[in-house]
Amino acid sequence: MERAAVEIDGSVMEGGGQILRVSAALSCITGSAIKITKVRAGRSTPGLRPQHLSGLQLVSDLCSGSLQGATIGSTDISLTPGKIQSGNHTADTQTAGSVCLLLQVALPCALFADASSQLCLKGGTNAEMAPQIDYTVKVFKPIIEKFGVHFDCDIRMRGYYPKGGGEVAVTVNPVKELQPVIMTERGNITKIYGRAFVAGVLPYKLAKDMSSAAVRTIRKEIKDLYINIQALQEKEMACGNGNGIIIIAESSTGCVFAEHKIGIEAAEMLLRNIRHNGCVDEFLQDQLIIFMALAKGTSRIRTGAVTLHTQTAIHIAERLTQAKFTITKSEDELSSNVTYIIECEGSGATNTHL
Repeated sequence: MERAAVEIDGSVMEGGGQILRVSAALSCITGSAIKITKVRAGRSTPGLRPQHLSGLQLVSDLCSGSLQGATIGSTDISLTPGKIQSGNHTADTQTAGSVCLLLQVALPCALFADASSQLCLKGGTNAEMAPQIDYTVKVFKPIIEKFGVHFDCDIRMRGYYPKGGGEVAVTVNPVKELQPVIMTERGNITKIYGRAFVAGVLPYKLAKDMSSAAVRTIRKEIKDLYINIQALQEKEMACGNGNGIIIIAESSTGCVFAEHKIGIEAAEMLLRNIRHNGCVDEFLQDQLIIFMALAKGTSRIRTGAVTLHTQTAIHIAERLTQAKFTITKSEDELSSNVTYIIECEGSGATNTHL
């Protein structure tokens, strides 16, 4: 007897692509069919954009599913998942759509396959409004590995807005189940490093200026650490013109944060994250929710202010799994900072194919 599809309102809360990504991945893993209506209803260009479409097609491909309503501009889609398939899968946004967002939707699914998967993801690696591939490799990867996840990411070509043209090759190993993660103690910041880059026609001096401005900003507040931000000119490995900076901070307890903006702004945002004493930055928060929801046992993560993206991911995870989340405000006597503990009793998803 087929279960009725779970209906999801695509316009609630954050109301964007994130609802699609979390819903599609969980549909694939739990085997529940989903029907998402009012997709990106509140956006200036409502409905599916090319990057959302390629992400949904990738998940459908991964789980031998059937996808309805999958066209550009569509506001209603249905996914009926089948068996998760390991092996080679390719997704191409054909634009500067983010390869990191493609990975966000595909990675959880590939963990529950019967063998390792090779994902070839094409699009933007360093897009404006999305995670940077450097962030994925340097921050997302080490933290996600605490859940027992193992994946490799090979950056074959960097692609910038508006053309894209980037490519990453990702190998994902399956797991039997995910372990819960506790990250509540920040410890001391032990290391700050990063890269400032220019690609295409932009001059190398711009990368050097971004790097030194960022170092100066951080030095004002953090005096006793060596701060190494490399200035780089991307030559062969880049498609299009672009510039940017990523600055990463690591703590004594294994917390990793980063900011990627232009120059001083990245440094100021990173300092703000360091001040609040949370264990993850605002970009990683929402990306961890799906893993907490699938893990077997209780996860606890200390964060700064809980973002709308995170609240949206929790809403979808609770709709599609048995996971239960609670958010507790935690006042710190020593500083004026408020942090939050996101706790999740995971659903304990197991890989039936292993």
